[in-house]
Amino acid sequence: MSEFAAFSAAVLDTSVWISLGLLAVAFLIIVARIVIGPTMPDRVLALDMLVSVAIGFIAVIGVRSNFFLYIDVAIVLALVGFLATVAFARFIWSRGRAGDTAIADEVARDKARAAAQAAGQDASKE
Repeated sequence: MSEFAAFSAAVLDTSVWISLGLLAVAFLIIVARIVIGPTMPDRVLALDMLVSVAIGFIAVIGVRSNFFLYIDVAIVLALVGFLATVAFARFIWSRGRAGDTAIADEVARDKARAAAQAAGQDASKE
């Protein structure tokens, strides 16, 4: 093995481990966003990001194992994830058009809570 090949293998191995670590941190943050919420659109966006992180995991494992069929699996997962996101968005949109006020009420509560917190911070500065 030449010196360049050894160096490139070491860089690739280090890059794979760094990528897996960053993806694991992103995964934990996204799971926290799914659990905390606070609104349904936040959760839908977090699920979409979870699919993206899963695609990243599959791609990195495909590079690490030199089995590049994983890349094809990641592409299929991206297509399915896109369709799921569109379906969730359409569901949320149709709830709003059908007169279901649950999402609008949830957003209004969040705005009122944020305004109350901002007012409380302004009062504490004076």
